[in-house]
Amino acid sequence: MTATQSTERIAALLNQLSSDLELKHEPVTIPGSNAIMTVTRPVDTDALLDRAADDPEQNLPYWAELWPSGIALAAEILTDPAMVANLDVLELGSGLGITAAVAVAAGAKLMATDYSAESLILTRLTSQRWCGAEPETLQINWRSPDTDLLNGHPAGYPVVLAADVLYERRDIDPLLELFDRVVAPDGVLWLAEPGRPPASIFLESASRAGWQFTTSTWHGPWPDPKDADVIARVHQLRRRKESNFP
Repeated sequence: MTATQSTERIAALLNQLSSDLELKHEPVTIPGSNAIMTVTRPVDTDALLDRAADDPEQNLPYWAELWPSGIALAAEILTDPAMVANLDVLELGSGLGITAAVAVAAGAKLMATDYSAESLILTRLTSQRWCGAEPETLQINWRSPDTDLLNGHPAGYPVVLAADVLYERRDIDPLLELFDRVVAPDGVLWLAEPGRPPASIFLESASRAGWQFTTSTWHGPWPDPKDADVIARVHQLRRRKESNFP
């Protein structure tokens, strides 16, 4: 895509957003590098909260914030692009598209998903700005995911990405069940989180269910000064292999 085509595409994506959604553009430094990404996000998250009050699922607009975990997962990919390069990759909860943009730039054949239609548009926008290419996108509710999620991947994806998906305890069991479906038998799940209690419970439950994991930690810098002390954890989860010995 030429620079002119990319500029036109960015304008087209912005036009898809509601005219009453005030936006701001923020620079985000990817830890461990000098890379700075421009991210567009809503100015007024209170207005999004008001809209969520009418949502029967009561899904809060977590996607509209610049969370350390998504940035940390992007940093992990930037450090080791081979973890997604030339692979079919599923992202659950794309947020503002920071992880997605780095994954697409690394060569991932990415399907980015989120509950919010605005999130998916902004994910495409972030990726287009970053590397002149976009992921495929699909709007889903992971508590009752559409069957299209596994379209073309009946055995699951070789790589699944998920950052900051464990805000609430009610998501632990649905996500355990979903990951079991969408991660291929020999696949890997990359889960990023900042140490919230539901994530610890999830990891304990995943371990009992036959997953094993290794963890790396990222200390920023993060865009929001309030997050200065946050340590983002990136877990690599794989199913435990059965031993051939008694």
